[in-house]
Amino acid sequence: MTSNRRVGIVGAGPGGLAAAMLLARAGAEVTLHERRGQVGGRSSTIEARSPAGIFHFDMGPTFFLYPRVLQEVFAACGMDLAEEVDLIRLDTHYRLQFEDGAAISATSDMRRLATEIARFSEADARALPRYMSDNRRKLELFRPVLESAFNGPRDMLRPFMLKALPWLRPSHSVDSDLGRYFSDPRVRLAFSFQSKYLGMSPFRCPSLFTILSFMEYEFGVFHPRGGCGAVMTAMARAARRLGVKIRLDDPVERIDFDGRRARGLRAGGVDHDYDAVVINADFGHAMRHLVPDALRRRWTDRKIESKKYSCSTFMLYLGIRGTLPDLAHHTIYLAQDYQRNVAQIESGMEVPDNPSFYVQNACVTDPGLAPPGCSTLYVLIPVGHNVVDGVDWPQVQARFRRLALDRLARLGIPDIEHRIVFEKMMTPPDWESEMAIHRGATFNLAHSLGQMLHMRPRNRFEDLGGVYLVGGGTHPGSGLPVIFESARISAKLLAEDLGLTPTWDTAMPMTNEDAPPELVAAQ
Repeated sequence: MTSNRRVGIVGAGPGGLAAAMLLARAGAEVTLHERRGQVGGRSSTIEARSPAGIFHFDMGPTFFLYPRVLQEVFAACGMDLAEEVDLIRLDTHYRLQFEDGAAISATSDMRRLATEIARFSEADARALPRYMSDNRRKLELFRPVLESAFNGPRDMLRPFMLKALPWLRPSHSVDSDLGRYFSDPRVRLAFSFQSKYLGMSPFRCPSLFTILSFMEYEFGVFHPRGGCGAVMTAMARAARRLGVKIRLDDPVERIDFDGRRARGLRAGGVDHDYDAVVINADFGHAMRHLVPDALRRRWTDRKIESKKYSCSTFMLYLGIRGTLPDLAHHTIYLAQDYQRNVAQIESGMEVPDNPSFYVQNACVTDPGLAPPGCSTLYVLIPVGHNVVDGVDWPQVQARFRRLALDRLARLGIPDIEHRIVFEKMMTPPDWESEMAIHRGATFNLAHSLGQMLHMRPRNRFEDLGGVYLVGGGTHPGSGLPVIFESARISAKLLAEDLGLTPTWDTAMPMTNEDAPPELVAAQ
């Protein structure tokens, strides 16, 4: 049963879909506006027709990790994720291939993983249980942090935050923190390249995020049958079942305000009145295009431009003839001079000349993603986001494409060109223009210490009344599990502010500290 409370959501990415499900379950009348013709945002599926047949690629995320959060979202809505999505747990998570020829087959089997690490350093292998135990404790302490709103500086004084702070080690990066366990730099890379899930360097990423690799080893790496985009389709199906109206090909043109409080939005030339608005679109792009600068106090255009952003990615989505049975589902190739590679990415002024890269060969697990006798290859190279006077991608993209294809030979895939029957390329300008991502920074705002917790744009957006944020641009940050968590946090705040009763809960009670005055007065 719905109330007379109406909520409009901008964007049908993972955060918008999860928020729509939860708010509809709480009794709101929810309408989701999506500018594209499909749900999922950068987690959507690319369906490519070719003479050989139809290929399916994930546009963005290909690793599905820590399904607990999404399981709880479905359970809160009276559904079972396992009945909606077939999650295949990978025995070998991925193969890490180093430029010097060494390799690690990553697995949650601790004995096998220790054997892999011992080939690099027996001392590092012996340190594996200590790393797992310490990060198990770290995640236990930080779970309430990642599951709670941070509405202002005083929230840093809550008991669970004070308990977790000694484990934060603000002077340590992921790499330096891992140095307490592993001496071989290649082993540290095996436990730190995951900072790229946040679009950051392991040499700058805060030490908190050593939990990323731990979560892979503790809880496993999954492939949703049909790809991560199939999860988005299942969420949209569930949202419609709960009464959510999903309007595709319906771009939002602006958010409308009475004073500083949102009263609705205009989409597709039509005005819609809402009691609250949830923004799931890319934060930097959405604020600069949907909300007048004069209405924003803390997050002005100037402030948004001054912030640090994640890297971008160069992508090749290749439909090829034949299969690659000897290539792992996920392969990460790590350049020998990884620090130089990272420095080139961070500068944004040049393309990497010897890049690290990632290849997904999903058909080795899920052959239905390609026509019979064919395969999909997803090739990702981290590169810098768009900066003024930076890389001129129209000038360099053909050369960089050639470099990317040549690099595949290092994984035993020589002369791939003649096997390609479908190809799509994405560069940082494409991410910005096609997907409306500010600076083409595919992982959103960087996760530096000065851009986390209450210093990140807040779930109950601090500049405006009746506006809430979900997705990688708000707390807790990027990556599918935490984006789902952002939806749970923001939906709970919104439901309580509108007098609805949420049927789910998060680790700690929310507070009204630093809420916009218009919102507090309305309660």
